[in-house]
Amino acid sequence: MQHGVGSPLPPPPQPGHGPAAGWSQAAHHPGAHPGPGPAGPPAPGFAVPPGPSGPAPHAPAPAPHQPAPHSQPPHPGVPQHAPPHSPLPPSRDTTGHVQLPPGGPVAMPSPPPATGTADATGTTLAVLLIGPAGAGKTSVAKYWADQRRVPTAHISLDDVREWVRSGFADPQSGWNDHSEAQYRLARRTCGFAARNFLANGISCILDDAVFPDRPVVGLGGWKRHVGPGLLPVVLLPGLEIVLERNAERSGNRRLTDEEVARIHGRMAGWYGSGLPIIDNSQMDVPTTARILDDVLARSIASPPQW
Repeated sequence: MQHGVGSPLPPPPQPGHGPAAGWSQAAHHPGAHPGPGPAGPPAPGFAVPPGPSGPAPHAPAPAPHQPAPHSQPPHPGVPQHAPPHSPLPPSRDTTGHVQLPPGGPVAMPSPPPATGTADATGTTLAVLLIGPAGAGKTSVAKYWADQRRVPTAHISLDDVREWVRSGFADPQSGWNDHSEAQYRLARRTCGFAARNFLANGISCILDDAVFPDRPVVGLGGWKRHVGPGLLPVVLLPGLEIVLERNAERSGNRRLTDEEVARIHGRMAGWYGSGLPIIDNSQMDVPTTARILDDVLARSIASPPQW
């Protein structure tokens, strides 16, 4: 096929070679015609300065497959590869990663100097608030955690236990193997969370209905899960107050009067145990929280034996 205007298209270049042999540089420009004619100006980089007798002849082109001299620019269209390099590790400024210390058993807080008293409001503590259903544990724990001068987390065993959806062991259905396993898993989960909070400078208060006649599962289990520095405090109002508060509950947290009375009777075994007991029958939540600070200050100065 003949082209009406211009020269025929050159064949495609072979990889690693320059322009196809037999095709002049002028063939790439419109309006140029093949055939003999006056020689055009030499290509840049190949001309030799003219001598006294006139212009010098063109320098010979490199032979095929001969690498170009290092002084020549790289061939257009050939990708130039950057030297390999090792990527830099991510920094904290770019990733936001914060290294957290692992949680371990919680140790007993340092006692105050002999001439002073412990400040329970500004000390990192792990507290276990014990009491029957309706004693006000959750309300007091939340308020106490909110009012402290140091970061404090409230970890409710009932909230963690209710993470279980299908197959939830309702306390109203009685105690069985399923509810026993569910409570143990919840305690272990709460203990794991408490150790991690304490290891990172955040106090914790946990609440649970721990029975004195089950020391291995109850108080002993909490001591294993959290550590020997856990400070237990019993919240034990009168039976009439507990019945009134339980009647205000709804859902699976509301128990029958018979069950509340039975639990309250078992909680009476904490008297004489050596643990501090707060009777908040006539106290509101802020007052109970202030009494809790006083009790904890004495526990830091003289830890209870349990």
